[in-house]
Amino acid sequence: MPIQLYDLCGADSDLRFSPHCWKARLALAHKGLAHETIPVPFTSVPGIGGGDFTTTVPVIVDQGRMVRDSFAIAEYLDRTYSDQPLFATGGIAIARFLEASVQAAAHPVVIRMIAKDIHDALAPADQAYFRQSREKRFGRPLDEVQEGVEALSADLAKAYTPVRRALAHAQWLGGSGPLFVDYIAAGALIWLYAITGKAPLAADDAVGQWFDRILDLYGGLVRNTKIAATAR
Repeated sequence: MPIQLYDLCGADSDLRFSPHCWKARLALAHKGLAHETIPVPFTSVPGIGGGDFTTTVPVIVDQGRMVRDSFAIAEYLDRTYSDQPLFATGGIAIARFLEASVQAAAHPVVIRMIAKDIHDALAPADQAYFRQSREKRFGRPLDEVQEGVEALSADLAKAYTPVRRALAHAQWLGGSGPLFVDYIAAGALIWLYAITGKAPLAADDAVGQWFDRILDLYGGLVRNTKIAATAR
């Protein structure tokens, strides 16, 4: 039986936009492992595994074992399937540092760029949940959260400065080829891409060029993904 991946979806079950689920999807593709994705809207996530397992995705089920959290999934895949490692030797600590950096610097910018668009791409029950939880988090209406998107593009470019500097020395953060560190850094940009159909990076930006390579990995897995109907 193939690995099952529970993957966050919008009102259209083919719309998959979670940066963390994308990290897991790319990790599975990197390993060449047969898997099926199970679309799960926000309000159905707590029911995964009978409701006793998680309130977040991604979750995988492999040979009866459930694993949650994209990083834990990557570590599990490397322990269980040794071919095509996701981490360089000694690279787990570095990947943890990068994940913390990206989530601190890039994720807050991206959610401000697409908060209302995500809401509009959800089913009504999920819209109510998303609006209530995110407006509580931001302390203001979603429409106001997503104001000034163009100005936020500069903040996004700045958030990727460490990635840009690393890419001055190699085409991939993983060195000669992509590793989980690349999927970590790409997650926030895929989040943006799936909702808007683009990532506002200059054509001559090393990060933009690297993201183009990410889009084309594994037969264009990301490039061919469903784009939200709300994309401007």
